[in-house]
Amino acid sequence: MIKIFNQIKDFLLYSLLQLRIWKKIYPGIMHFLLFWGVTIQLIGTAIILMQMKLFTPFELSIPRMSDYFLFERIMDLAGIFILVGVVMAIIRRKVMKPKYLGYKWDDYFVIALLTLMVLAGFTTEAMRLISALPEWMAYSFIGSIVSNLFLAWGVTPEIAFRLHPYFVLLHIFLGLVFGASLPFTKMRHMIMAPLYIWLRPRRHIGALAKIEDIEETELLGVGNINEFTSRELLSFDACLDCGRCEDVCPATASGLDYSPRTLIQSLRDDAVNALVKRNGNGSSRELSAEMFKEETLWACTTCGACLTRCPIFIRPPERVVDLRRYATLMTGEMPKSVGDTLRNMERQGNPWGMPPQDRMKWADGLDVRELAPGDDTDILFFAGCAAAFDERNKKVTQSFVKLLKKADVDFGVLGLDEACCGETARRMGHEYIFQVMAEQNIEIFNEVNFKRIVTQCPHCLNTLKNEYPQMGGDFEVIHSSQLLTEIADDLALDEGKGEGVQGKVTYHDSCYLGRYNDEYKAPRNLLDKASENRVEMARSGENSFCCGAGGGGMGVEPPSDKRINQKRLQDAIDVKADVVATACPYCLTMFEDAVNVKGMAEEMQILDISEVLVKKIEEKEE
Repeated sequence: MIKIFNQIKDFLLYSLLQLRIWKKIYPGIMHFLLFWGVTIQLIGTAIILMQMKLFTPFELSIPRMSDYFLFERIMDLAGIFILVGVVMAIIRRKVMKPKYLGYKWDDYFVIALLTLMVLAGFTTEAMRLISALPEWMAYSFIGSIVSNLFLAWGVTPEIAFRLHPYFVLLHIFLGLVFGASLPFTKMRHMIMAPLYIWLRPRRHIGALAKIEDIEETELLGVGNINEFTSRELLSFDACLDCGRCEDVCPATASGLDYSPRTLIQSLRDDAVNALVKRNGNGSSRELSAEMFKEETLWACTTCGACLTRCPIFIRPPERVVDLRRYATLMTGEMPKSVGDTLRNMERQGNPWGMPPQDRMKWADGLDVRELAPGDDTDILFFAGCAAAFDERNKKVTQSFVKLLKKADVDFGVLGLDEACCGETARRMGHEYIFQVMAEQNIEIFNEVNFKRIVTQCPHCLNTLKNEYPQMGGDFEVIHSSQLLTEIADDLALDEGKGEGVQGKVTYHDSCYLGRYNDEYKAPRNLLDKASENRVEMARSGENSFCCGAGGGGMGVEPPSDKRINQKRLQDAIDVKADVVATACPYCLTMFEDAVNVKGMAEEMQILDISEVLVKKIEEKEE
């Protein structure tokens, strides 16, 4: 019942009201006018044809009463909608020319066809009105205007009566051309998009689909077009080709050979080719080699920017992971750096390849309680691999623990029993490693008693919170910034009393904390308590630009002139930030790398929020 309710709600909000399209006002208005104009005209024309007994054995008679007059006005208004939408479309393509907009033959074909259909419809209506000159003629306000023009040009009722059937046939012909062209033009999304919105997956956007019975299944990932599900194939056909995903893609913006739009459109083309050009035994074609190009397949950071922009909820990152699963698990074709990372996870249990016995070195001298089976605690602190093994991020972990101790939080860690959450392996396509690690961690989690898990890493957060339930591990998981917000009063972080860091502070939204888990406020609230001069970068919040580390990006080396982190650093430079605050170990690493490459280590600090708060507290205590 809940599923049906959600489907109905989505259909109303995103198919009929098109709320996601309105995120860009101009194209939102244009698309709304065209969609409703065409929809109303199609329904209205069908009603008119039934009145004329052309295609049905019966005649639908509608009395010329007030309801009919309203019908006339609505039909005229729908025609105006289409014409205004067409004009807006032409202006957009010829004057505004947004870089992400597609410019294909079918764009202009559809524009021309819609224009002709509306003009033919208005002319048909005018001929009908002139031939009868009904008293209610004025109710068809556009039809009456066109009628007066024809009357002024000498068209008599007799001529109109003779011409009317021909214009009816012309209008019908154009309508049939429109219908026949639907499968071959972008207008097919009028049918496919609402259908996909109705059938779209309800799984959390941060949770990839699980490969069931991975030990026994023969198919891992997708190598042939027929290996996609029917719903996934529908998503390819439903794509509007609007380019909104491409417009916000950090890989595309950085010049890498990847575009979410190109990916989906290429998969659609492969599907069409498989259907139309399959060989005699009916077997489907393999996906084009372009799909598996190293520089393309591994450029996606799975940042989710495309997910928030797609008007119909298509999920390009999931299709990328499908292809990566095939590459890593079936063919073994992957970049050397990816292979090295996956081997590190298999052999050492972490992406860094560090000895697992070093996992707790970050806690030396901090007197952190290591939980044993059966122990109780309020907070289970899941440090994660970056916090445990990366030297820079160890300092962040230590700062966070100091804050917990100052607020007398009851917490503990798993010590050497903690293992990698498996997120990196899953995004790189190695589902088997992920499932093994998830099962190990869930088993260990169940041996201790806790209320909540807290982690500093948004990637761990997303995996533990949204993906472990697939494996039988249903826990309450929060991010460190959320816990710090809860205990802020205990930390005595009073606004306006001293500045822990000097100069302008800007916050970089982690993709996996923000877009995937909808947390934007907590980090900012904490920074406002620790700094008096916080500024926002141009791209922030839901519109934040990725650091480049997600989706296994930490283990992939892009060309030096196409690094996403360099492009993101420029956003901080543009607002003259002295400090970039992060809430993710990956983001911190990528920003520090970008700063060092830029030679700005002396000019700009990269700090985790925990470090900013510790500086504030230390200053107050001096």
